[in-house]
Amino acid sequence: MIKPEIYKALGLEDVDYQRIENILGREPTYTELAMYSVEWSEHCGYSSSKKYLKLFPQTGKYETLVGEDSGGIIVDDIAIIFKMESHNHPSQVEPKQGAATGVGGIIRDIFTAGARPIASLNSLRFGPLSDPYNRYLLVGVVDGIAFYGNCLGVPTVGGEIYFDESYSGNCLVNAMSIGICKRKEVVRARAQGIGNSIMYVGSSTGRDGIGGCSVLASAEFCDAEEEKRPTVQIGDPFTEKCLIEATLEILATGHVVGIKDMGAAGLTCSTSEMAAAGGVGIEIDIAGVPRREEGMQPYEVMMSESQERMLVCVKAGKEKEITEIFEKWDLNAVVIGKVNDSNVVTVKDNGKIVAEMTTSSLTNPPLFDLPYKRPDYLDEVNKLDFNNIQAPKDLNSALLKLISCPTIANKAWIYEQYDHMVQTNTCVLPGSDAAVLRVKGMKKGIAAVSDCNSRYCFLDPFIGAQIAVAEAARNLVCSGADPAAVTDCLNFGNPKKPDRFYYFKNCVEGIISACKSFQTAVVSGNVSFYNESPKGAINPTPTIGMIGILEDISHRITSYFKDEGDAVFLLGETFEEIGGSEYLKVIHGAVKGLPPKVDLEKEKRLHAMMLEAIKSGIIKSAHDCSEGGLGTTIAECCIINQDKMIGVEININSILRPDILLFSESQSRIIISCGQKDIQNIISLAKKHNIPVNEIGRVGGSRLAIKGLIDLSVDDLSKNWRTAFK
Repeated sequence: MIKPEIYKALGLEDVDYQRIENILGREPTYTELAMYSVEWSEHCGYSSSKKYLKLFPQTGKYETLVGEDSGGIIVDDIAIIFKMESHNHPSQVEPKQGAATGVGGIIRDIFTAGARPIASLNSLRFGPLSDPYNRYLLVGVVDGIAFYGNCLGVPTVGGEIYFDESYSGNCLVNAMSIGICKRKEVVRARAQGIGNSIMYVGSSTGRDGIGGCSVLASAEFCDAEEEKRPTVQIGDPFTEKCLIEATLEILATGHVVGIKDMGAAGLTCSTSEMAAAGGVGIEIDIAGVPRREEGMQPYEVMMSESQERMLVCVKAGKEKEITEIFEKWDLNAVVIGKVNDSNVVTVKDNGKIVAEMTTSSLTNPPLFDLPYKRPDYLDEVNKLDFNNIQAPKDLNSALLKLISCPTIANKAWIYEQYDHMVQTNTCVLPGSDAAVLRVKGMKKGIAAVSDCNSRYCFLDPFIGAQIAVAEAARNLVCSGADPAAVTDCLNFGNPKKPDRFYYFKNCVEGIISACKSFQTAVVSGNVSFYNESPKGAINPTPTIGMIGILEDISHRITSYFKDEGDAVFLLGETFEEIGGSEYLKVIHGAVKGLPPKVDLEKEKRLHAMMLEAIKSGIIKSAHDCSEGGLGTTIAECCIINQDKMIGVEININSILRPDILLFSESQSRIIISCGQKDIQNIISLAKKHNIPVNEIGRVGGSRLAIKGLIDLSVDDLSKNWRTAFK
C-alpha cells in the first residue's frame, strides 16, 4: 500500500488520496499518484483561485486571443501575444537558475503560440538590501535574467523593482514576454485528429525540477530552504534559441496540429492538458523519451521539469519532415505516442502500462471555495493622523533621501546588464515610463510596462489593485500609447488562511473594476500562492503587465525635460494623501493610513487628453507622478537624461503643508512640458477633457528650484539618484 508519507511528500492530503482512489476504483500506481499531485497542485490546477479568475473581462477595445498558455490581441491582422508568470520560490532557493528558467519558460509560452518573441520585462521584489542574503538574491536574480535573455537574443526592455521587509524570506520574480506573428499563424496547445502522432521535441529529460510545481511552488517555505534546491530547474538559453527557430520552422510547414511547452508538471501537464483541450485521448510510451540521466523511474520522467522541451501533435505521415527540421537544429525529435478517441491518458514504459486515467480527472482538480476575512490589524494600520506626522525641517535633505532609497533610485546597475537593443526594435530604452518597440514594416508601435505598489494593496487591496492597473495605463499613455490589454501575475500568501485569501479576492475584484473601466481585457496570467516564510506573508502583490498601441511610433514621448524655456504643467490635483507613501516609509518609518483614492472616470479623461495632445505634437515630455510624489517626479524629469540634464524653476500655490504638497502620492497626475507656443493649446485641451491643469514652471538652468521649498543642483540630485543603488 502507498503510505501517507509518500503522497504527503507530494503535497497531497488524505482527502486528496481518497479522491484519487475513488476516481480510479483502485490504488494508484506511483506514476499516477505523481501525475495527480502535479496536475492538482495549486500552481497547475488553480483550485483555490479559478472561481475568481473566470470573472476577469476577456473582451475589450481590441480583438482578443485567449488561449491555453498565453493570450493576446489582434492589431491590423498582427497577433501580439504576451503573458506574465512567476518563478518566485525557485528564485528564493537558487536565484540565478530560478530567474533564468522563469525567463525561458515564459518565452516558450510565447513561441509555442506561433509568435516570435520580441521583448521581455520583469517585476522583482526583495527584502531590504541591508540584509546580505537579500543582496545575494538580487545579484543572482539579475544575473539569471541577463544570462538567459542575453544569450537567447530577446531584449529585456523594461520592468520594475521594489524593496520591502515582507519579501525577506520570499522574493518575487515575475517574468513577462511579448511576441508577434500574423493572425493566421497563431497555434493552439491542443491535440486533435485520431491517429496523429505525439512527438517529444527539444532537450533531454533529467531529474532537475522534479516536484517543482507541487513541492516547491504550492507550499510555504520552511526554515530548511536549501533542501529544496533539487526542485529548481536548470536552463540552457542556447538550446532554447535553437528551439525557437526550429519551432517556428515546423509551424510554417502546416503539419503541426498543436504544440505545448513542458513547463510546470512537464510531460504530465503537456499530455493531459493537450488531450483535454482537444477532447481526445493520448497514449504514450516513455521508453522513447530522450534522457540525460540513467535509471529514471516512470514517475520521474512524467514529473521532470527539465527545460527547453515541448510536446507536438503532428499530422500522421509528416513525422519525418518534422524530425529532420529538429535534427538540423541539433535537437531531439521522437514520436512517443498517438492521439486516440478514448479521453484517457495512457502512459506506458516499454509497453507496460504505468498510468491510465481520464483526462478530465487530471485536468479538473477539486475546486475550493475558501473563506476570507478582513484582517483585524487593518483597523489600527489604516489610522493615520497627519497632525502627528512632523514635517521635516530640511525639505532638500528629505528629497535627496527619497530619491536615494532603493525603490526610487536609478536602476541602471540592473538594466545595463540586460541587452535591451538586440533585434533593434527598442525605441524607448529602459528608465522611462514604459518601453516602446517598433514592429518592422508597420507605422504602429507597441509599448509595455509592469506595475504594482504592494504597500497600497496591503492597506486596501481593492483600491491598491485598481491603482496598479491605473498606473500601468498612465505609464503607457505618458509614452504615447493607448492602453490595450492586460496580463497579470497574482502573488499572495497561503490561500487557506482567511486573512490572506481576503487580499486575493479583493485584489482580483479591484483589477476587474479597473480593466472593465479602461476596456482592457485580461488575456493571460498566473497565480502564485504560498508566498510566505516563517517571517510571515509577503505584501499582496497583484502585478499588472500591460501593453499599449501607438498609432504612429514617431509620436512616442519620453519622460525628461527637453529644452530651455519650455513650460511645465501639472495635470491633475494633489490632495492630502500620504497613506502608504514612500515618504511616510522612508522619512518617518511608518506604513499606515489608506492609499490614495483613484477616480477611474477622471483617469480615463486624463488618458484621452494625453493621447490627443501627443498625437497633435504639442507635448515634449510626460512623466507619471507615482512613488515619491511631485518632488521626485520633477527631479527625475531633470536628471533622467544623463547626456542633457537640465534644471527647472517651479512655483506652486497650494494650501497644503509643504511636505504633503511635495510627497503626496495622489493619483491621476502627470508632469508635462511643452514649447511656449503650445501653452494655450495645453490649457484648452485640458479644459475640453475636464482635467485640472496648472502651469507651474519653466525649464532651464542647472538647479531644481521649487519656490520656498527646494533648491538643489541637478548634479547633486543626479549623484544621489544614480549612485545610491550601486
